Amino acid sequence: MHLDLPEKRYYAIGEVAKAFGVNTSLIRFWENEFDILTPKKNAKGNRKFTPEDVKNLQLIYHLVKEKGFTLEGAKIHLKEGKKEKVDNFEIIRRLEHAKAELLKIKENL
Repeated sequence: MHLDLPEKRYYAIGEVAKAFGVNTSLIRFWENEFDILTPKKNAKGNRKFTPEDVKNLQLIYHLVKEKGFTLEGAKIHLKEGKKEKVDNFEIIRRLEHAKAELLKIKENL
């Protein structure tokens, strides 16, 4: 899944939810369920997601929505530290990004 987010230091929950095509409530729910999601909160309580948080959300989205893991299964998968699968996910994510960039170039030709 390729996300179309600009390069920023922090993202609002609405931006992140729109990029994933889900409701903000799902992002908040996943924040409570998964320990690897730790967005910063300002004085008003608004969540600000770092690029690392977005990367973790991509992994969670991939496991739950694309691979069909249950929440408990995804938690176990992440806690067991399946490093090689996380690395594979990162490689796939980078290749999808490169593919999207090449398709944009092709459209402009």
